[in-house]
Amino acid sequence: MHTGRGLWVVPPNRAVWIPAEVPHAHQANGPTEMRSIIFPAGTKALADPSVLVVGPLLREVIRTLSDDDDLSADHRHHLEQVALHQLRRAEALPLMLPTPSDPRLVALCDLLAADPADQRSLHELGRQVGAAERTLSRLFRAETGVTFPQWRAQLRLHHALSLLAAGHSVTRVAMDCGFRTPSAFIEAFRNHFGTSPGRYLTG
Repeated sequence: MHTGRGLWVVPPNRAVWIPAEVPHAHQANGPTEMRSIIFPAGTKALADPSVLVVGPLLREVIRTLSDDDDLSADHRHHLEQVALHQLRRAEALPLMLPTPSDPRLVALCDLLAADPADQRSLHELGRQVGAAERTLSRLFRAETGVTFPQWRAQLRLHHALSLLAAGHSVTRVAMDCGFRTPSAFIEAFRNHFGTSPGRYLTG
């Protein structure tokens, strides 16, 4: 999911909350079944877009609200209140990749998004986008809140989630995302998400 602030990857069995009046777009990777619940404008659950863990109760409420067209207005209202309560309590996952606005950073980020395995240094990339390494490093901190190496690591893990969801093997994902070995990818994935790639997608 894209917004003006950044990119969120939403793995299987997770939910994404989008506040009212936040322009956004989404793209599915691989076969996808998506269920949507639209709340009235002004509904307050979470202030910012978030990817959330979906517990058993929330999962069943979402299924009922999205599948059952025969719910009475009163029943639907009560289920929506349960859903909102569960959404407020749900664990938010660290799946947001900040999007910069400076044209030089945008150009650099586009290069890496097109090829996350690109191993060029910030100095080398800076020569292509017309900016000094020190300038780019400062801009990364100012506009994304993280350093360039941290941003690139997040980009690679985001790309990995998309490839895994599309059914690619861990070995293939590791190579396509710029990790030197599958074990290095699994270690980085576990350090960031707290579990292995396989367990994360089925959790």
